[in-house]
Amino acid sequence: MEIGFSNEKYMEMQSKHIRERIDQFGGKLYLEFGGKLFDDFHASRVLPGFHPDSKIQMLKQLADQAEIVIAIKSGDIEKNKVRGDIGITYDQDLLRLIDAFTNNGLLVGSVVLTQFSEQPSVLAYEKKLKALGLKVYRHYIIPGYPSNIPMIVSDEGFGKNDYIETTRPLVVVTAPGPGSGKMATCLSQLYHEAKRGVKAGYAKFETFPIWNIPLNHPVNLAYEAATADLNDVNMIDPWHLEAYGETVVNYNRDVEVFPVLKAMFEKISGTSPYQSPTDMGVNMAGYGIVNDEACRKASNQEIIRRYYEALANFKSGNATEQPVHKIELLMEKSGISIADRPVVAAANIRSEETGGPAAAMEMPDGTILTGKTSNMMGASSALLLNALKYFAGIDDAAKLISPEVLEPIMELKVKHLGDHNPLLHLDELLITLSIQALTSEDAKRAYDELPKLAGLEVHSSVMLSHEDIAVFKKLGCHLTCEAKYESKKLYHR
Repeated sequence: MEIGFSNEKYMEMQSKHIRERIDQFGGKLYLEFGGKLFDDFHASRVLPGFHPDSKIQMLKQLADQAEIVIAIKSGDIEKNKVRGDIGITYDQDLLRLIDAFTNNGLLVGSVVLTQFSEQPSVLAYEKKLKALGLKVYRHYIIPGYPSNIPMIVSDEGFGKNDYIETTRPLVVVTAPGPGSGKMATCLSQLYHEAKRGVKAGYAKFETFPIWNIPLNHPVNLAYEAATADLNDVNMIDPWHLEAYGETVVNYNRDVEVFPVLKAMFEKISGTSPYQSPTDMGVNMAGYGIVNDEACRKASNQEIIRRYYEALANFKSGNATEQPVHKIELLMEKSGISIADRPVVAAANIRSEETGGPAAAMEMPDGTILTGKTSNMMGASSALLLNALKYFAGIDDAAKLISPEVLEPIMELKVKHLGDHNPLLHLDELLITLSIQALTSEDAKRAYDELPKLAGLEVHSSVMLSHEDIAVFKKLGCHLTCEAKYESKKLYHR
C-alpha cells in the first residue's frame, strides 16, 4: 500500500497539543479518547502509514499522571455486540483492554456501565467485574438527553449517576467502541467534581472525522461508513462557523451535545473555554496526511469493505438493512462502486466457472490470484497457498502439503471429532503447513512468506466461517465476502 500519512509528524504534533491542553486546566482533566487505543486498524487502513498503536505510545509518556476509565454501554453487553475488526464481543474486549493497559504500565482505575437499567445480563457482568477486583460504577439513562439541559445538569440527571472515584490529574475515558457513552461519562464527572469544589476540565481526542479536510473527503466518508450502524453523520460545525467564520468538520453527536458541555462549563466557572465542539478536540491527524491521493484511494476501498460487511450483517440477521442503504449513499458521494474492488469480480467469475465457492487476492504488483474449492481443500485455503507460492517463486502446480498429510487430518475431523466438513479451516491449514515445513523446502519457503500477506485485498464468493475470517484478520488481509451462504442449511457457523 502506498504511504499517505506521516506517523512521525503526527505523533510529534499530537503529543504537543495534548500537553498544551493538560496545562490549560491546571487541576484535573478528563480526556475522552475516541476510536481504538491499541489497535486502530481503521485509521491504519484509511491513512496508510498510520501506526495502529500511536495513541497508546503517546499515553505511555504520561503514565505517572494518567489513569484509565473504561466505559461500556449496557445495551452492547446485552446484545453481545462484536468488534468487527477483531471479532470479539465488547464485554470480552473490555477485559482485553484492561490487560493491555496494565501491560503497558498504565493504571486502569475503574469501569463504568453506561445507560444502565438493571438488565439481567449486565448485572451478571457487573458481578463478574467486581469478582475480578475491578471498581464498577453505574450511569443511567437520562430522559431528554442531550437536549433537555435543565434536566441533564441537575441532581435528577447527572446527579443520579455514580461519582467515579479517581486519584490522578489526567483521567482518560475510553471504550471498546463508538457510542459507548464516553462523552456523557466525562460531563457527568465534571458535574460531580463541581459539586465537590474540584476544578476540572474536559478535552476530546478523536481521530475521525478529521476537522481540517473537506466534509466529503473519502477519509471522512469512510468514518461515516464505519459507524453506519450508529447513524453518525459528518457535518459542518455550525458553532465554529458562527464563532470564527471558519468552515470545519465535526459530526452530529458532538454538535448536538455541545450546548450541554457549554452549559456545564458556565455552571462551573461562569464562562466556557470552548466556543464549538471542534474547539474541544486536539486532533492533528489532518496535518499528518502527506499524500492525499493515496489516502483517498485507501479510504474508498474501506467504504466498499464496510458495504460488504453491512450486507453480511444484514444477511446473518445481526443488523438491519439501514446501514447498507447509508453506505450505498456514501459510495455515490465518493463516486465509487464494487467494480472499483477488482478482487470482487475475480472471485465471483471464478466461482461461476467452477460451480463452487471461490476466493481472490490482489498481490502488490496488481496480479490477482484465485482459489477454488476442491475435494481436498476449501477456496480460501487454496488461495492462501497460491499466494505463498507466488511470493516464494514456487511453481503453481507444486503441492505445498502432500495428500498423504492432509488425508489423515480430514479423516480425524469427520470420523473422530464429529465434523461434517472434512476440509481444513485456515488455522488448521497453517498449522499443517508449519509441520510440513520441517521436511519440505518448498513448504518452508512458502511459510516464511506469511508476513507479506498483510495489507492485501481478499474477496470470497461466499460468507466464510468465523474461524477463517479471524485468520485472515490476524494475517492482516483486508477481507470482504459476498452476502450469501455456501449452502442452503438453516444453521451456519
